[in-house]
Amino acid sequence: MIRSQVLICGGTGCTSSGSKSIQKAFEENIKANGLEDEIKLVQTGCFGLCALGPVVIIYPDGTFYSRVTVDDVKEIVEEHLLKGRVVERLVYNDTGVDTKDIIENVSLGDTAFYKSQNRVVLRNCGVIDPENIDEYIAMDGYQALGKVLTEMTPEDVIKCVTDSGLRGRGGGGFPTGRKWSLCAPNKAPQKYVVCNADEGDPGAFMDRSVLEGDPHCVIEAMAIAGYAIGATKGYVYVRAEYPIAVARLQIAINQAREYGLLGKDIFGSGFDFDLYIRLGAGAFVCGEETALMTSIEGNRGEPRPRPPYPAVKGLYNSPTVENNVETFANIPQIILKGADWFASMGTEKSKGTKVFALGGKIKHTGLVEIPMGTTLRHIIEDIGGGIPNGKKFKAAQTGGPSGGCIPASLIDTEVDYDNLTAIGCMMGSGGLIVMDEDNCMVDMAKFFLEFTVDESCGKCTPCRVGTKRLLEMLDKITKGKGTLEDIDKLEELCMYIKQNSLCGLGQTAPNPVLATLKFFRDEYIAHVVDKKCPAGVCKDLLTFTIDKDKCIGCGMCAKNCPASTIHKTDYVAEGHKLPSYEIDPDKCVKCGVCMSNCKFKAISKI
Repeated sequence: MIRSQVLICGGTGCTSSGSKSIQKAFEENIKANGLEDEIKLVQTGCFGLCALGPVVIIYPDGTFYSRVTVDDVKEIVEEHLLKGRVVERLVYNDTGVDTKDIIENVSLGDTAFYKSQNRVVLRNCGVIDPENIDEYIAMDGYQALGKVLTEMTPEDVIKCVTDSGLRGRGGGGFPTGRKWSLCAPNKAPQKYVVCNADEGDPGAFMDRSVLEGDPHCVIEAMAIAGYAIGATKGYVYVRAEYPIAVARLQIAINQAREYGLLGKDIFGSGFDFDLYIRLGAGAFVCGEETALMTSIEGNRGEPRPRPPYPAVKGLYNSPTVENNVETFANIPQIILKGADWFASMGTEKSKGTKVFALGGKIKHTGLVEIPMGTTLRHIIEDIGGGIPNGKKFKAAQTGGPSGGCIPASLIDTEVDYDNLTAIGCMMGSGGLIVMDEDNCMVDMAKFFLEFTVDESCGKCTPCRVGTKRLLEMLDKITKGKGTLEDIDKLEELCMYIKQNSLCGLGQTAPNPVLATLKFFRDEYIAHVVDKKCPAGVCKDLLTFTIDKDKCIGCGMCAKNCPASTIHKTDYVAEGHKLPSYEIDPDKCVKCGVCMSNCKFKAISKI
């Protein structure tokens, strides 16, 4: 009889940190102690708290072990699983109370990272085995599909989704029910449902984690969408760089077919629906729905002019509904619990929850799911644990290359679609990159422009040429060669690109530049007028110097300098010659290695 379950995170983050080796070590140690019939090992999806991986949770007591290594496994098995004694040194504790009290009286949900979250999309991630359909079914899986096929008409389904207020979680926030209602009346021999899992924003991994941790919820939702609009075939377009997600999704599709939940005559209702995977080659532009469909058709991923919209003429010129992974993941719960339940969360115009990939200069990186309308301050300071190393919060980038930045002065902004749009930002798919005082906002804008220039499909001139010109101007400014006139030209070109580009990639590409110009124009001016980078990031504007009063002449800077630009010299202090070093500014490559190797903080950059 099973008395304990050991849940081991099998998401990409923990896998890269060695969770597979940890699972193997658990198998070996459990067998060595004769516990095979008492302990069950479960590989799950992401728990969310990626900063503390690899993560292991032991039930029924719910003990959360963080940063587990292979060397820790023997102790956990012999102490916890065999003798019932928790290994206190590995227990995650951010509550401020004694670890023993955590073990005995406090649940994981009481920790700062989790207690403010409302996990709807992520409800099964880190809880079930994503490769076992029975575990999904035990968590009410496929009940929503059964309900719509036996109790609801297609019109009922669309009305439920519409009344819930669910908006597309892929970027623009278009009402999901409205999108479905536009497609449903269109007659065609074949209609399609497409799931956009081509998550390309730097720092975003929400959709990947859902597919890795709960793939069946997406399959169920797509079947529901198919019933609602009259489609019998669906495609999940997922980037090939997500091998774990692809493998688990294919396992889930095979299991659903075996159980009769995909294919012909589902639930004896006469409704047919099947699902297929198409791999993307990592083109960011294929996050745009028409480019994605063009790629599924086997052509180069380029956007099409709209109208006609995909609801009328989409995949293979047939009526098509396209939503992203997170949008679909909400559907089964909306059907089961009702539109009013979902609409009770969030704000007036932004209902439900939103999953964010929290990254950058933040203590607790990982996945968080919070009600719409939660303030940025609460996300960063309470859930994320604040900025490490005593640094000050400077800005948060939302929406990746298509988004903008929220400055520290607006940290109390309630995060929803309309509030972000009002300040010149956008929700995007949910990447949330936190920046501190050491980040240069001009350099940040340049980073995202480099990305969009590389990812532009080149079909339209405003995007293909315009973004390249933007990048050239930003590069000029970061090298101290810009002028005040360049800043004005930068802004003018941004508006031209936004108004004239064919698809969302080009239309939103200038957003990081416009947002930084709006909130951090003083940094642009400092680069142009003072020829200085206030954050000390832009190399061409930096000079490394050695304070000879602090230098003890140890020579560590010179020994580690890759360009051999640091030379020994004499320093006279109080009539005595003391050994010291100096940096040749003309030869210095400004890598910062000398500064990181100086234990006496004698080297600074100005």
